[in-house]
Amino acid sequence: MSPLWTSEEIEAATGGSARGAFETNGVAFDSREIEPGDLFVALKGAFADGHDYVERAFAAGAAGALVSEEIEGPIVRVADTMRGLQDLGRAARDRTEARICGVTGSVGKTGTKEALYAALDRSAPGRAHRSVKSYNNHTGVPLSLARMRRETRLGIFEMGMNHEGELSALTRLARPDVAIVTAIAPAHREHFPSEEAIADAKGEIFEGLEGGTAIIPFDSPYRDRLSAAARPHAGRILTFGRGEGADIRARDVVPSPGGGSLLTALLPDAELTFTIAQPGDHWVSNALAVLAAVEAMGGDLAAAGLALADMPGLKGRGERLLVAAGGGEALLIDESYNANPASMVATLKSFGEAKVTGRRIAILGTMRELGEHGAAYHAALAAPVEAGIRLTAAARARRRSLWGMS
Repeated sequence: MSPLWTSEEIEAATGGSARGAFETNGVAFDSREIEPGDLFVALKGAFADGHDYVERAFAAGAAGALVSEEIEGPIVRVADTMRGLQDLGRAARDRTEARICGVTGSVGKTGTKEALYAALDRSAPGRAHRSVKSYNNHTGVPLSLARMRRETRLGIFEMGMNHEGELSALTRLARPDVAIVTAIAPAHREHFPSEEAIADAKGEIFEGLEGGTAIIPFDSPYRDRLSAAARPHAGRILTFGRGEGADIRARDVVPSPGGGSLLTALLPDAELTFTIAQPGDHWVSNALAVLAAVEAMGGDLAAAGLALADMPGLKGRGERLLVAAGGGEALLIDESYNANPASMVATLKSFGEAKVTGRRIAILGTMRELGEHGAAYHAALAAPVEAGIRLTAAARARRRSLWGMS
């Protein structure tokens, strides 16, 4: 396999000046994540300067560094390393023939991205690429693009935002062939005057389509708003959901013995019956979005069904672990990565339906970035908490006022 980047290619992509020939097989901007053969990008942030860690990166095996200061060792020097990383991501997108999918939404981004990757990788082993973790912001998206090999044929990129205009910039960098909005919910409500404004900001992902396919949640109250945002940029709009009229629709959803769901999905030209390993109604929605994207990207629907059946729990997002407790075992469901009103309700509902004996204990942290609406959103969780769950802990001393319960 050819190198990910050569120093000459990095120089050409960024307009920088190379010193010392080198080849790289990865890209990272965190010196703690450097692996032998990586390119280290020395970003300057509000609290740290990557140039202070170049020596550590070289000691960890970095093949070269992208810098904006004079540094000893094999480097490509540019005026601004953040701009250099964006240029490298743009060059990776320009050189590939891969079909690209962008995924955004208030909830379900990472799960949908991971499930779609599993589905596409099963039908094209070793030729699919995706953003890792939740690298979905102004640094994570260009980094994920820069890590994409030229041999890639299918790429999946998560895109996030908490302010207007951010997705517009990211989608124009990635230029997806397919763009998914998973759901609209009051995440980052502090930064938006209304949920309609959140829907508009999420709809920015369609601006990079250049005639591609927009995938929209049919059952969302913002379906028409998202469709209007997609129409000027998309050559095709697909909807997914449970309602009559959705292009990809779930039918006959029943619980499966393993805790997930068994369902039949109706597509424009196919019908697929399969199992989703992950429990919860939200995973039914995620799976339908995945099938829509697989169909739009020319993937194998049968392989997608098998991948969804084998999908493991994601760390911090519903991973299920058996832990020692009181001489026996207890089921621990880890949803610790993030929280907003929609994801919290989905988690509590799934937890309440879990087949467990004994007590159900929910340890809930404070939901943030909800602005003046925070207390109301926390209090609204009283009903799902009371549905078969005994609350034993909530974050910080503000528990009673935020959660509206004793």
